[in-house]
Amino acid sequence: MKILISLILLGFWGLPLNSAQPEDKEQWDQQGLSEDYHGHIEDRSEGPYMKVQLLGINDFHGQLNVTRQVNARPAGRADYLAAYLRKRAAENENTILLHTGDMIGASPPVSALLQDEPTIEFLNKMGFDIGTIGNHEFDRGLDELLRLLNGGKPSAAKSYPGSRFPWIAANVISQKSGKHILPPYKILNVSGVPIGFIGVIMQETPRLSAPNNVKGLTFTDEAEAINTYTRELKKQGVRAIVVLAHVPGKSKPNGELAMGQLIELAHQVDDEVDIMFGGHSHAYLNSVVNGKLLVQAYSYGTAFSDVDIEINPRTKDIVRKHAEIVNVFQENIQPASDITRMINHYERKVEHAVNRYIGTAAIPITAARNRSGESALGNLIADSERAAMKTDFAFINPGGIRADIDAGRITWGNLYVVLPFSNQLVKMNLTGSQIRDALNQQWQPDTARILQISGFTYSWDDRQPAGSKIQEIYLPDGTKLDPDRKYSVAVNTYLADGGDIFTVFRSGINRVTGPMDIDALEKYIKQLPQPFSSAIDGRIKRID
Repeated sequence: MKILISLILLGFWGLPLNSAQPEDKEQWDQQGLSEDYHGHIEDRSEGPYMKVQLLGINDFHGQLNVTRQVNARPAGRADYLAAYLRKRAAENENTILLHTGDMIGASPPVSALLQDEPTIEFLNKMGFDIGTIGNHEFDRGLDELLRLLNGGKPSAAKSYPGSRFPWIAANVISQKSGKHILPPYKILNVSGVPIGFIGVIMQETPRLSAPNNVKGLTFTDEAEAINTYTRELKKQGVRAIVVLAHVPGKSKPNGELAMGQLIELAHQVDDEVDIMFGGHSHAYLNSVVNGKLLVQAYSYGTAFSDVDIEINPRTKDIVRKHAEIVNVFQENIQPASDITRMINHYERKVEHAVNRYIGTAAIPITAARNRSGESALGNLIADSERAAMKTDFAFINPGGIRADIDAGRITWGNLYVVLPFSNQLVKMNLTGSQIRDALNQQWQPDTARILQISGFTYSWDDRQPAGSKIQEIYLPDGTKLDPDRKYSVAVNTYLADGGDIFTVFRSGINRVTGPMDIDALEKYIKQLPQPFSSAIDGRIKRID
């Protein structure tokens, strides 16, 4: 049975007033293999030790009522996730429920249309104990984030209490006040033994968010923030320290080939840090790096981390730690009935909008990109934006496409899951030279973000240096892009503001704001012959 975890005053801050689709198919393959691997590190000195279980989720994105296919098996949904977590907690005396951010944002209508308050209610009902923020917690700006955590209006409900557990962030500072927007750390007392939790988010979050959403905030170095508050915790006698980091990392199912920013961070932080929960990359991670146990459990509620630790009650340090990434398969387990009732309640509230018929898809239209970076769904959306804005070209960031379109009857709710960010479209003028520069910005220091396009074709060569990978760019009539000519371009507001480091779009002139991206897609699908389809047609070509 889960014990009551009481917050001790030492170091306490009160809250201020204020197709699950990983990055690549290999991650799904890993998820199918991950059940049997348990990361493990221990001190073999004599016990007895106090046992504590840490159950963690990351990148949930409000997927309350969404079932995903993992290795052709249904997985996810909040009521099944709840059943798993409660079952694991019932098997242990001391359990802490935690998360590492992106609980909201890019959410399906059942959460997003109600200001993501249903997702916070789910976390409250589950009795979560602590969490940190991810970049998507800023999707509606800081003021709305703080309202969501602290309660208050404007609310989707008559009375909204906010989060009943603390959220922490050690490296996000208000430029106006010079203070943290949230407590940097928290100490949870488990049977008289303190466990310190420090929260951090990626320092490059401003590059991943619309500029207005993080305006007035400074994101400091993650390692410096962790080390600062680790020293503070150690001064207070805390020796068991856990970091909740919305920072990416991944590994093979056996823990080998661990890579990513979280792995680099593990080499930079104090050795007193025992465990680091990661997030953001929607990947599998279960590995020991520099003496620290690192975990991440995919995304969308399709998996969770189960970390079992043992603490020496005399030294108050973690002496054994062991991790398992558990898949939330829906087979052979009953969903939690109270969470099912909650989901049904909110589905009824939004069904009038969600169930509106849009069209019929002849085949599945997926966001899966081929080797060149092109996807059938990306083509469909880019075409809809170019048609809506009557431009020469259109671009859409791949991270803006959050799900696939299945074959069969398509509703507005299906489209909302695909495009959940409520972005408006922007028409602007760019020269051919600027368009080439924007395409070259797809190759960034940590990843390649291949834009989905409409109105032209191009080839790229990965063997060329950064800034020179784009080769020939052709117009529909077979002529080459003129570097000096001005072309009309359609993008969403995220790209227009330079999101994902596509800074060239900030230079666009003669801007005109158009409809919402989802409205453009709806209108475009309705005018297509039914049933409609879309395919990869060679707009983007990689040169081998």
